[in-house]
Amino acid sequence: MKHYFVTGMSCAACQARVEKAVAKVSGVSSVSVNLLTNSMTVEGTADSDDVIRAVKATGYGAKLKKEKKNSQKSGFSEEEEALKDIETPKLRKRLALSAFFLAVLMYITMGANMFGLPLPAGLSHNHIVSALIQMVLAAIVMGINGKFFTSGFRSAIHAAPNMDTLVAMGSAVSFGWSVYVFCKMCGMAADGTANAELAALYHDKLYFESAAMIPALITVGKLLEAISKGKTTNALKSLMKLAPKTAVVLRGGNETEVSVSEVRVNDLFIVRSGQSIPADGIVIDGNAVVDESALTGESIPVDKTEGDPVSAATINRSGFIKCRALRIGNDTTLSQIIRMVSDAVATKAPIARIADKVSGIFVPAVIIIAILVFSGWLIAGMPLSSALARAICVLVISCPCALGLATPVAIMVGSGLGAKNGILFKTSEALETAGKTTVVALDKTGTITTGEPVVTGIFPASGVSEKELLSKAFSLEHKSEHPLAKAVVKKADELGAELTETTSFKVLAGNGISAEIGGKTLHAGNGKYIREFAEIATELENAADSAAALGKTPLFFEENGRILGIITVSDAIKKDSAQGIKELKNLELRVVMLTGDNRRTAEAIAASCGIDEWISDLLPEGKAAEIEKLQKSGRVAMVGDGINDSPALTKAEIGIAIGAGTDIAIECAGIVLMNSSVRDVAAAIRLSRATLRNIHQNLFWAFFYNLICIPMAAGLFGPEMNPMLGAAAMSLSSWTVCMNALRLNFVKIKK
Repeated sequence: MKHYFVTGMSCAACQARVEKAVAKVSGVSSVSVNLLTNSMTVEGTADSDDVIRAVKATGYGAKLKKEKKNSQKSGFSEEEEALKDIETPKLRKRLALSAFFLAVLMYITMGANMFGLPLPAGLSHNHIVSALIQMVLAAIVMGINGKFFTSGFRSAIHAAPNMDTLVAMGSAVSFGWSVYVFCKMCGMAADGTANAELAALYHDKLYFESAAMIPALITVGKLLEAISKGKTTNALKSLMKLAPKTAVVLRGGNETEVSVSEVRVNDLFIVRSGQSIPADGIVIDGNAVVDESALTGESIPVDKTEGDPVSAATINRSGFIKCRALRIGNDTTLSQIIRMVSDAVATKAPIARIADKVSGIFVPAVIIIAILVFSGWLIAGMPLSSALARAICVLVISCPCALGLATPVAIMVGSGLGAKNGILFKTSEALETAGKTTVVALDKTGTITTGEPVVTGIFPASGVSEKELLSKAFSLEHKSEHPLAKAVVKKADELGAELTETTSFKVLAGNGISAEIGGKTLHAGNGKYIREFAEIATELENAADSAAALGKTPLFFEENGRILGIITVSDAIKKDSAQGIKELKNLELRVVMLTGDNRRTAEAIAASCGIDEWISDLLPEGKAAEIEKLQKSGRVAMVGDGINDSPALTKAEIGIAIGAGTDIAIECAGIVLMNSSVRDVAAAIRLSRATLRNIHQNLFWAFFYNLICIPMAAGLFGPEMNPMLGAAAMSLSSWTVCMNALRLNFVKIKK
């Protein structure tokens, strides 16, 4: 996949033209052009030079984005430059100049004619001179807004008329007709025609003010559109600004402040209170409270100590830490987030294809309609000037821009809002598909549960204290690498249990472990194994059975034929999993848990979380097969975190990866949840549904606007519309679409 910047596009017709041209290039398998960010994504084996030549052949410019894989630099300066709002200042200047000359023109035409405002002595009732001045002023305004004419006519020459073509034609025809009338007036004056006849032409047949007003009003619309488009890219720009600029690294035992681009993998860097962390790494010394809200959306700072991971662009709010850099530049979490958001905006949602198909034929259709309107009214007996005015109205009131912006502006705002809340949509298709989900399949380990066993109960035997049981379990298990042993060690350490060194440590696979302490032999393991050495009391047997019924694993401990007790361990359910599942049900989604665990454990976890449907004892291919079965009842979203979930994530309509999961799972998914919370699955679906609603609203407005306004401009609903009103209406349509998309920022996706 290659990314390009495309220059010179002004509307959806331009976008469609570029896509059509690039799609014909040999080796291109798919192409997507984004009008909002002026970017293009091309997949396939096509040579970049061939792609750029194809774009230039259509009358637009293109250049390849620089690939910066494995670069030390953050690599976003080019993207920041592309997103930088350089149009708004230019448009403001154009509008200010246009407004000045237009004000003078409108004073002469409307001010004097309609409201009786005074004119200089040389102009009052001097229709020839007044018309000449109007022509000069109109020409100046048209020259100031010459971009419409160069772009519009160039596109027409390339057989790809766009919105600028409509504006240029409307203004140029108004100006050309008025020049014709002015010449006619000059001829009549030379022949000595009465002033009354000249006045009639002057007042009723000149459209110099329309010729100037049309590009000026469209510039107003372009300015409003540029401002609102700038706001829709704010989320992406703010993410880029988070990238730290400097780092304090240890070089030769000394602290040295360097540019973040000079940080290398395995460098040691220091972060003091108030400073940003420059790279992804691991804490090797110190303690700190780190604000990770920029990446996860969670406002509560996280404690960091030795061995904990840290991410670039997060902020040390309190404390001092020394870290080792593990990922730098484009490999950091922040860079990956920015890339995902940027790629999501660059790709095209399936719903956008509706607008694309219409946009591709929209401008030629409008030109044909304008010609038919002009011809029809002439045949009906309407004066030439009135028929021409209606045809001009049709040209300037139509708005392909609104169609072209309807989808990308909503996708941009939705993706940005998701990123702010730790929900990353890799593509715009993922953003659209999530909202159509009807079934959510959840992996158990690492998704609903933490994936790390924890001690859930301590049951000492009669005559044995809890302290004694914990101390001997601690001493026995601390040399074991088994996850259950680590849970016991962690709990004992937290409670301050005494650790005694053991000898003759042995691991008996599938059964348990043994060791000697002070000449006594201790054993730990399952019930069957421990019964070989000691009799287990009934109350402990009952406790073990109860724990097993709840999906917990009982560990038995024995010393020299004496049972010490049991410690139960289980994969802890995440604190917000039950709430997340409840939220999914409230969204009227069918929730199913898929797990490789045994039936008893699956049943216990499902009951604890409020899940009504679950399937246990599944191998990776079994999960994919179950997804296929679920797809018969609706669109399925699969949520998982492990390598074993990858086939199911790929099989489902939309894969959702837990952010703390494996790289393979994240690669297979369309959505990544940075907070690793089931609640964010519901939040992602809410956001997707809200974005879809917004796109539908935008498309409805764009289609409805043109459906109503074009017949009005043609005069089918009543009196003649002034071309200036048509230009004003067109300007507002694109602005309305952009502002509606910005409403997404107020959607509460986390409830």
